[in-house]
Amino acid sequence: MEDEYDWGKVDLKLDEYLKAHNISRSSLSRNGQIHYNQLLKYCKNNMQKVDLHLLARICKTTNCEIGEILKYTPPKTK
Repeated sequence: MEDEYDWGKVDLKLDEYLKAHNISRSSLSRNGQIHYNQLLKYCKNNMQKVDLHLLARICKTTNCEIGEILKYTPPKTK
C-alpha cells in the first residue's frame, strides 16, 4: 500500500495569507459568500476534498493568485 507521502502533499495556506494581508475570516466569508464553517476548514487545512469553485471565489475575493494559498511539498526521498 502506498503511503500518502509517496506523491508529496498539497497544503492550503489560506490562514497565513489572510493574516499577512490583514483580511479577517469573517470578511472573507461575507464578501466571498462562503459559509463560515466551510471557510474555517480551509483556513485550518482540514478538508477532505477541495472545491475548485470555492478556491476561485477565495482568489477573486482576496485578489490573490492560487499559488499564494497552495503549497506543494514533494515526497521525501528514501
